[in-house]
This record gives sequence, structure tokens and C-alpha cells, in this order.
Amino acid sequence: MGLPPLGLLLSLCCVSGLPFYNGFYYSNSPHGWNPGKGHGEGIFNGVKLVVETPEEILFSYRGANVTLPCRYHYEPALVSPRPVRIKWWKLSENGAPEQDVLVAIGLRHRAFGDYRGRVHLWQEREREVSLEIRDLRLEDYGRYRCEVIDGLEDESGLVELELRGVVFPYQHPQGRYQFNFHEAQWACEEQDAVVASFEQLFRAWEEGLDWCNAGWLQDASVQYPITQARHPCGGLGLAPGVRSYGPRHRRLHRYDVFCFAAALRGQVYYLEHPEKLTLAEAKEACQEDGAQIAKVGQLFAAWKFHGLDRCDAGWLADGSARYPVAHPRRNCGSLEPGVRSFGFPDPHSRKYGVYCYRPR
Repeated sequence: MGLPPLGLLLSLCCVSGLPFYNGFYYSNSPHGWNPGKGHGEGIFNGVKLVVETPEEILFSYRGANVTLPCRYHYEPALVSPRPVRIKWWKLSENGAPEQDVLVAIGLRHRAFGDYRGRVHLWQEREREVSLEIRDLRLEDYGRYRCEVIDGLEDESGLVELELRGVVFPYQHPQGRYQFNFHEAQWACEEQDAVVASFEQLFRAWEEGLDWCNAGWLQDASVQYPITQARHPCGGLGLAPGVRSYGPRHRRLHRYDVFCFAAALRGQVYYLEHPEKLTLAEAKEACQEDGAQIAKVGQLFAAWKFHGLDRCDAGWLADGSARYPVAHPRRNCGSLEPGVRSFGFPDPHSRKYGVYCYRPR
């Protein structure tokens, strides 16, 4: 049975708590996650409760503030206002538990977990219960449900939030197919990234990502994107697409990984230095310049979103040597834009410069 308003208030205050090019193709989610054309509706006592949320995916940047729209109304319209309870939560993704984000009734609300201090209801108009999230983090992307509870009745709508970013394949320093799923998650995090979702990899493939080594995705499946069919990558008889090995054992099976890095608020730059450096010297040189040695995800994001273009190979934090090319030209590698890689050279080699990252 539905709780009366006083009971709701009491319950509320006691709740615990190598080179390639890719870009983005903006479209509605292939999941069809928002049934009923962006709103839910229910009928009680001859009055219909309707919850409205947008059909399109919302895109934003890491570190930005974003508002997830949600409004509700009654049909026919009610003259007197009714007390309702609002609940926002993030839907489970690939076996992860659902996350409570915020619950509210009237002017009282409570946020949960990592959302504490970062979320509040945006109520500029009557019956608007939009959710504002501040200082977006990599893990904030996903599907959110806005639920309006009126007595015994409740209706909800879905909002999908995506961060602008770039997908890149990542390989262990010792060679291909060295990561189990948990090690792959750690490897992406070390590069200021997260394991990519299938949707993110699919968008990257649509924009030209072509990679023959299979890699982990967020749902623990193993896949790889092919734009040009060839013998080593599934054979000539198959159409271009994202090839799948299906779900694999998270601990026993080993592959590469596809990581997703969001757009940066800081600056990645090639450090002008009078001589080439070892890896240890490169890290020290960035520190002396008031920065830190850049991570792979940061270099990809700077190439993708800030047009970083440099023909000089430089050390990165993981011990690899790479350089970003936004405008392909002679003597600068492939004729396609991308981040070129020299793999993981001897860390004592003095053949490379360094890319630094300075937060803003």
C-alpha cells in the first residue's frame, strides 16, 4: 500500500545509503530504452498521470554540469496540487547493481553514494522534476529513470546520458591478449579511461575504427571492429561490422581491451626540451614544468577534441611512445588521422621526447 505523505517523509529521512581515426555518430539508442515516445502514463480514478522525458540521447562532457529533463502532468489537469514522491536512479549496466541517485518529497530530498553533493532537483517550472548532475565523471554515463509516485500510482520515464569521448584499443606492454576482464578494467583506469561499452565501440566503428585484435567491452563480451574485410580478421567473405566472440569468462580468458576516454578539461602538450629523454627523465621533466606525464587516454582525447597534432614521438605514463596526427602529411606515418604508436620501448632509451598533461 502507498504511504501517506507523513510516512513518506519519515521513510525518506531514514534511507541508508595502432593508428586509426574515429569520431561520433549521434543517434537514438539502439536499445529503444524510452518506450511510449519518451513518457510513461497511468490512469487512476479517471485521471491519467503522465511522465515526460526526452527521446534523444543527451551528450555532455566530463567535468561539466548537465540537466536530465523530466516533467509530469495530469490528464485532465488537476486544479489542486497533489503531494508526490520523486525518485531518480541509474539503471544497472551489464550486471552492475542499480544505483539510487536521489529521492524527494516536497522540499526535502536525499542524494546517495557518489552523487552526494553533486545532484539536486531542477524545478524551474510547475511539475518539473529534472535532475541536475554537477562535475560529471566518467562513470556517470548511462540510463537514468525518473519516477513520480502519487499515492498508489507511479509512472516513470528514461533519460540516457552519454559523454563525448574517444574509443581506443589498448594492449598490455608484453603483447596482445594478456588481460583478463578485471585486469582490463584496471588498465583502462590507469589510462584515465574506462572500458568501452558496445554502443561506444559501435559508434567508433561507424566513424571508421578498424582494429583486428579482439578486446574486452564493458559487458564482459569480446569484440573487434572491422571496416575493411581481410583474411586475418574473419575472412574476405564477411561484411564490415563489429565482430563478436560473445561473453567470455571474466577471470580465465585473456584479450586486449577497448577503452573510452572522455574529453579533457586540461591541456596535453609536447614538452620542448633540448634533448631526448629516458622514461624516468621524461616524468621528471613534466614535473619540473608544473605538469605530469600524460596518460594514453589523455593523449587520445587531446587529439580527438583539441586537434593535437605533432610528428614527434613522446613518452607516456604507461611507458609507451606515441604521437598524435590530426593532419596527415608526408614523413608523419599513415595518411589517416590517428595516434601513432611505437609500442613500449626500452625505458632507458633516449630516442623520445615527452607529452605532458596540465589540469585546468
